[in-house]
Amino acid sequence: MKFLGIIPARYASTRFPAKPLAVLSGKLVVQRVYEQVTGILDDVVVATDDKRIYDAVVGFGGKAVMTSTEHRSGTDRCAEAFHKVGADKYDVVVNIQGDEPFIQAEQIEALKKCFDDDATQIATLVKPLSEEDGAEVLDNVNIPKVVVDKNMYAMYFSRSVIPFVRGYEKNLWLKLHKYYRHIGIYAYRGNVLDEITKLKQSSLELAESLEQLRWLENGYKIKVGVTNIETVGIDTPEDLERAEEFLKHSENIF
Repeated sequence: MKFLGIIPARYASTRFPAKPLAVLSGKLVVQRVYEQVTGILDDVVVATDDKRIYDAVVGFGGKAVMTSTEHRSGTDRCAEAFHKVGADKYDVVVNIQGDEPFIQAEQIEALKKCFDDDATQIATLVKPLSEEDGAEVLDNVNIPKVVVDKNMYAMYFSRSVIPFVRGYEKNLWLKLHKYYRHIGIYAYRGNVLDEITKLKQSSLELAESLEQLRWLENGYKIKVGVTNIETVGIDTPEDLERAEEFLKHSENIF
């Protein structure tokens, strides 16, 4: 089975314009992402809508393709890039967030392992929550929670607390039940990627503002891999400063 990694990278961003070209300890953010996943997958390419990003990627020796400026999501951008690179060459596409410069090989391997199951159409990752995370994490709407079945397929994703533990104070819930937070990285079989980009937005997706609910609502199965690694994403200039500090204390890893 051959795996293609695609890194969607837009220039425009409300909170952090030109984010992929921001410099993190001497390297572009997009370059750090690219280098973190190169060698783990059969091939990696950056999918962008801006010539400046394209030129920068080619400049550091990476592969890039130009894609439409009209895409509404990274999934749509991945689908276009998949066909431009050669859809007949790969079995699975891994959608790698362009603002995750500290993504780890272990996380990619966990995603790949999901496809050992022939029934897997889409795969994603979760991280178990612990009592040390504190009950407030359950109420954080920016941390989607996931419930899974016995075969580790996602049953639902929500910004709300799921499940609700009846009869106990909330500060005991993490002790009484295993909760998972969603880590927003996906992989799709090639034919499934083409299919899901043709789906209309669903009612659950619109309610929660979570794209993956569109796929669940249309009957697609999402296999869940588990990771204990939580990386540092970059959404704002302040996040970049935190990433610099993180890097200073992790020089032997990155």
